[in-house]
Amino acid sequence: MNILERLHAGLIVSCQASADSPLRDSSMMAAMARAALAGGAVGIRANGPEDIRAIRAAVQLPIIGIYKQIVPEYDVYITPTLEAAAEVVQAGTDILALDATLRPRPNGLTPQDLIQTCKGKFGLPVMADISTLEEALAAAEAGADLVATTLVGYTAYTRQRPLPDFELVAQLVEQAPVPTVVEGHIHSPDDARRALELGAFAVVVGAAITQPDWITAKFVESLKILSSSKVSRDKEVERIISAG
Repeated sequence: MNILERLHAGLIVSCQASADSPLRDSSMMAAMARAALAGGAVGIRANGPEDIRAIRAAVQLPIIGIYKQIVPEYDVYITPTLEAAAEVVQAGTDILALDATLRPRPNGLTPQDLIQTCKGKFGLPVMADISTLEEALAAAEAGADLVATTLVGYTAYTRQRPLPDFELVAQLVEQAPVPTVVEGHIHSPDDARRALELGAFAVVVGAAITQPDWITAKFVESLKILSSSKVSRDKEVERIISAG
């Protein structure tokens, strides 16, 4: 069974933590990957050579590798250059993911240039992170092996889209000549199941599994809403009693 076949119809867990996260340590990312494996995940998405090396030492699941880099004057930051891609590959990734949106990028490369160069240079499957159907079709034509909805809502021209964008998922499944991976804003098992029901090849989940601060905040927010509602009801009861 090849790498892509191992991902089919399964859950890929994105083991990432921002610079200000209490979990920002490669050993933590490796622990997350082990937990994901224990729970039945079929793959891991990871950011940066250090985390990828730690996760590769911890589990034998396929790793989708990216390298987030802030490049001044450019919005593209997921594996934005050939040099970034090379570092990810050397760290032990199995599938290389990169930004395939139609936005400008360093060195004057188009996303098609980067996809084709990476395919030829590294010989690994390439996942194209896109935000529109047009971008997905262009990436597939350039040789991408998978397209992923990772950047829907993160480009200026998709910020008004509903999230998760299941309408786009349906379009990609119907029109893209390569498998569609649904990634981004999948916050519940029901969301993940719906993506597969629409024909997605696999689903990536990050924050809802690997960011306890985000998960905690969601619980706290829900409790605050309940508390606020109860206070309002109590005040209304008091008002009615006083009026009587």
